[in-house]
Amino acid sequence: MHATPNARTRRPLLALVAMLIGGPALAAAPVPPTGTQLFGIPTEFILFAATLLGVASFHRHTLVVALTGLAAITGFKLAVTGFHAGPGLTGLLAHLGHEWVILANLLGLLLGFALLARHFEDSRIPLLLPRFLPAGWPGGFVLLVMIFVLSSFLDNIAAALIGGTVAAGVFGHRVHLGYLAAIVAAANAGGAGSVVGDTTTTMMWISGIGPLEVVHAYIAAGVALAMFGIPAAIQQQRCGATMQEVPAGVRVDWTRVGIVATILGVAVATNVLVNLHLKAAAGSFPFLGAAVWVAILATAALRRPDWGLLPEAFKGSLFLLSLVICASMMPVEQLPPASWPSALALGFVSAVFDNIPLTALALKQGGYDWGVLAYAVGFGGSMIWFGSSAGVALSNLYPQAKSVGGWVRDGWHVILAYVLGFAALLSILGWQPRQPPSGAAQSATAAQCCASSHCDPPAAGQESHLSMRL
Repeated sequence: MHATPNARTRRPLLALVAMLIGGPALAAAPVPPTGTQLFGIPTEFILFAATLLGVASFHRHTLVVALTGLAAITGFKLAVTGFHAGPGLTGLLAHLGHEWVILANLLGLLLGFALLARHFEDSRIPLLLPRFLPAGWPGGFVLLVMIFVLSSFLDNIAAALIGGTVAAGVFGHRVHLGYLAAIVAAANAGGAGSVVGDTTTTMMWISGIGPLEVVHAYIAAGVALAMFGIPAAIQQQRCGATMQEVPAGVRVDWTRVGIVATILGVAVATNVLVNLHLKAAAGSFPFLGAAVWVAILATAALRRPDWGLLPEAFKGSLFLLSLVICASMMPVEQLPPASWPSALALGFVSAVFDNIPLTALALKQGGYDWGVLAYAVGFGGSMIWFGSSAGVALSNLYPQAKSVGGWVRDGWHVILAYVLGFAALLSILGWQPRQPPSGAAQSATAAQCCASSHCDPPAAGQESHLSMRL
């Protein structure tokens, strides 16, 4: 049965589509060749906006819509504008060659952490957690705080999947959509003020911006956590209260707990090692995704992973990868002048575009308050379910999350929390712009290469590449 678009489903994305197709104003990109614009808007933006609108309207067929959009954008680039690496099929192959590391990392993490989440569920720890959580809505809020803390040093995909798995056990698989949005928001907000908690803050660290220059992002993130966490916990309490009784005879499978800890430990150690010591090689091999799978396979003899999860998880991953490639073809060159309004806008843009190249462009430009920027680009993707890999991963566990209209309607508190957290940070500390250290522009380019596999700095006039956040 085909899903039919309706006004309530379409309305939440109209503002986003308007912002997206207004991308030339934000990007200040050079005028494309004649014939590649419609009403002054580059055709690629219009095709991508149509793809996003299709995802919002036909949320039961998101993969088909994403693949169709990818085919349309690729066909247009092949026939008309070419790619950053050149025209035609050669340019396409070169473009994919630049993108393959981030795609492989993302695929490895999404599939690997899906197996990790099932290991964690089968360990039976989620069934025991109601003993330790407060009764009523405070229990749901405490769980969000736990996800927030986990994400300060873990990958946001892992934090969101662990949180979603725990929620299924704690709430008896009756999880409100607004609470699912809050889980993703907590996972994305947790790393905003830590140089090891998010790819964007790690990029700032690599560029010479000290940890203390981003840590004040936690002021905004903490305010946001309270603003979305309490309403979401109340929503969840009304939908399905915390289970206070633990089923009889539940025993923790400590071997599976050890497997989960091993996989997460390997992921964290690899992330730190690569960013500190292997930056030059990071753009040529998907170290993080590969490390997670080495750990999964090495521990498979102790407890067999649930390989049956992979086909469905792969469909969700392919959806995100399709949007990654679509976004990487968008012609975005530079950001508007650094100011708090432009930083606020970047948070909304991050709901669609990858925050990695946005951060790299900001580092080259300079003049930002780095804590404000870290919060904006780190939290912004929470406002739409496909705005971050954490949201896509969680939607594989909870298919009902694949509705932009439902996500915005029930997760309204996430959007409000983003704005209120931003306002709180500005009112407490004000806008404190700082220039990055000397040479940070080159470091930013290298950091973007490491994160998105663009290992050769773009030549003058070439496109800057945008792909969904890792």
